[in-house]
Amino acid sequence: MSSPKVLVQILVTGTQILGKAFLEAGRQAVKNAKHSPQGALGHDVAGVGTATSGSASDQITRLHRMTLDEANLILNVKREDSLEQVLKNYEHLFKANSPAPAPEKPVRGKAQPPSHSHYLQSKVVRARERIEAELKLAETPAPAPAEAPAPGTTAPGATQTPPPPQS
Repeated sequence: MSSPKVLVQILVTGTQILGKAFLEAGRQAVKNAKHSPQGALGHDVAGVGTATSGSASDQITRLHRMTLDEANLILNVKREDSLEQVLKNYEHLFKANSPAPAPEKPVRGKAQPPSHSHYLQSKVVRARERIEAELKLAETPAPAPAEAPAPGTTAPGATQTPPPPQS
């Protein structure tokens, strides 16, 4: 066998193997795209898309794009913790992710990489806002359904209008 013929056979065989591998990978990708497991996160952020009931808590979840559980995890608090504990953890995490003040004298040599994260800082702020919104919701009393007054009576504080004149 000549050397060019062997090289061509190796090239053809390698191309066939690679082609089959890409074909199988494509099939697997299509299968994975069709299958969406229950707990998987896609465009649905932490259960925000599943907050579809009309409850006030679900509306807050959709508004803040964060569940109460996620906010509690970010701030490392429990649901029953007080607002003071939430604010204490918030302040600590916010300061920990803030940029360090500029040094008075520039240091020669290697520049220090930034040790802060604007992304984490914004997540901490959003988590605090979400927990505060939930606490505010819990504090506001549910409005009582307005009952219609009985015929011939008026509601407290309302004035009775006289009937129109008969002609």
